[in-house]
Amino acid sequence: MAEARQDFPIEQQLKKDIQDAQRQRDQTRLDTLRMALGAIHNLEVARTDRKNAEYGQPLTEADCLKVLEQEVKKRNQAIPLYKQGGRTELAEKEQREMDILQSYLQSSQLSDEDLRAIIARLIEANGKEFRRVMPLAAKETKGRADGARVQRMVKELTQ
Repeated sequence: MAEARQDFPIEQQLKKDIQDAQRQRDQTRLDTLRMALGAIHNLEVARTDRKNAEYGQPLTEADCLKVLEQEVKKRNQAIPLYKQGGRTELAEKEQREMDILQSYLQSSQLSDEDLRAIIARLIEANGKEFRRVMPLAAKETKGRADGARVQRMVKELTQ
């Protein structure tokens, strides 16, 4: 039996906030946070499967953030579809869940200034060509900045 790993700060925060949500009887928040913690746990369990590409790799804080980002992305994609279908109550529910999850990502996200500095440094080192800078910027900011935001800024700075 492998020894139990330590919880990452993000997991400790989620667990603490789940307890707070229970005390406050905030069902939406409680469900959302439990789902997020479950998604992180599912990734960890998936890595025990020999067929998984990341088999046997330990979970990292970055993986936890990536899971939260994926959950935010799912909500982002679902909201317009619910609105199209005239299901505003579901769209609002997804929006609330997305806002709750976003608050956990905000603290780990790069500010615009930091992002601009990273991209400027990459442009300086690799020339002012979008095709050359974008993959490097994406790799360096992974998990710390939204891909669309990175792309917008790289485009802007390589013009």
